Amino acid sequence: MKKPIYYVLIGVLLLVFCFSAFQIANYFIKGREKANQFDELSQLASQATSAPTTAPTTAATTEPTTEATTEATTEPTMIPGYADVYARNNDVIGWIKIDGTKIDYPVMQTPNEPNYYLKRDFDKNYSEWGCLYVREECDVNTPSDTVTIYGHTMKDGSMFAALHNYTQESFYKDHKLIYFDTLTEYHVYEIFAVFKTSANLGEGFRYHIMENAKDEKEFNDYVAECKKLAFYDTGITPVYGDKLILLSTCEYTLPGNNGRLVVAARRVF
Repeated sequence: MKKPIYYVLIGVLLLVFCFSAFQIANYFIKGREKANQFDELSQLASQATSAPTTAPTTAATTEPTTEATTEATTEPTMIPGYADVYARNNDVIGWIKIDGTKIDYPVMQTPNEPNYYLKRDFDKNYSEWGCLYVREECDVNTPSDTVTIYGHTMKDGSMFAALHNYTQESFYKDHKLIYFDTLTEYHVYEIFAVFKTSANLGEGFRYHIMENAKDEKEFNDYVAECKKLAFYDTGITPVYGDKLILLSTCEYTLPGNNGRLVVAARRVF
């Protein structure tokens, strides 16, 4: 009687193993598909991302020749490359890149549909990877005082997984700059704080809710809280009038596995 039970157990274990192996293989296959999609977009954007870090030429800087052309030159020209990406999906509002990491992605925003790209890829199909996207209230073009960009931490190291390396000061020292362009302007940011906080309701630092400070004190208090929570001191303190971005991803060491890791940076160009 023992042999049949033994064979059943072996069969169950084999099924569990095969299912697990299938799930793992499927995850990495899908990850490769998403990587290929973003590689294709990166090729489209290459004219922009390979450009020198100088302010782009816009139609607004062109000398008008007639009254009619003066009206036509008030809008900035979309940067070549980013225009090609925008033609694929007009929800894209910029591009982010951190040298030496996998972070080299389009950034989306859907003000009327918050979190739309949480589980959708660039072509709007369901995806566990989602896309990097900006909080709906933020304005990247004016810009608002803070712009929060969300992204998943994926097991294959893609999306915002690389941000976790910033918990080590040695990594920060070699990767201090973030390149976050709008569709019409190149911009460079320097990291001033890296911290984690709880995302549970009523807990933690609500870093994402201040789009524009009502006054200098509110801005300074906000910066002070970022630096208070920081893993290490970067020696950089933004001042009132600086424009900030906050890269936000999931963090699993805090109680409830509902933490957030945040890399905060100020615009320097």
